[in-house]
Amino acid sequence: MVATDPVILFDGVCNLCNNSVLFIIKRDPKAKFKFASLQSEFGKSHLEKFGLPFTELNSVLLIKDGKLFQKSNAALEIAKYLGGGWPVFYVFKLVPAFLRDGVYNWIARNRYRWFGKKDACMIPTPALKTRFLA
Repeated sequence: MVATDPVILFDGVCNLCNNSVLFIIKRDPKAKFKFASLQSEFGKSHLEKFGLPFTELNSVLLIKDGKLFQKSNAALEIAKYLGGGWPVFYVFKLVPAFLRDGVYNWIARNRYRWFGKKDACMIPTPALKTRFLA
């Protein structure tokens, strides 16, 4: 991994999170983003590096240029770099974070109930394996 590659950390057993990763991959044809589950060694070491508990599995995290983005800030920062019309959602940065994160937290609390949960983390296909960090 190049030090400047942005890395998305996600809950590897969450169906919503896994589908979001696949959504991002399809709209990231230049392969700007790398991925790691929060449950991976890479994920755990970066949770520790940024002082987050290992139980912090309710947020997508983006590590970009040595900075950590969480919750709605991470989602909007990711959208800014996707192909198609998705960068337009970056305008929601104008909405105060406590409001954006309130909606984000509500979805995060209910994601397993609404979208389900896997017993183990997603295993990427051989074609996608280079995009995932262990």
